[in-house]
Amino acid sequence: MSTVPAIAEFVPGYEATSFFGIGAPRGTPMGIVELLNAEIKAALSNTKMKARITDLGASVFETTPSEFGRHLADETEKWGKVVKFASIKAE
Repeated sequence: MSTVPAIAEFVPGYEATSFFGIGAPRGTPMGIVELLNAEIKAALSNTKMKARITDLGASVFETTPSEFGRHLADETEKWGKVVKFASIKAE
């Protein structure tokens, strides 16, 4: 039986994760964004909801709207470099 090494063993700094988030259209009033964020956080703090998410193999990670925006920007930059490096084209 052969052992395949983890990609991080030969690609320094490699990290790939997935996430789910909820967004609103650009220009949505901040009061609405903050209300959505508060209601989503309340739902995610529900014990049964957290348990169900954990049962599905995921983790709850709450952020502010600005933190989530930064995360999206960082992910776009990171994966944009991969697309460019690999010369990936949409079909």
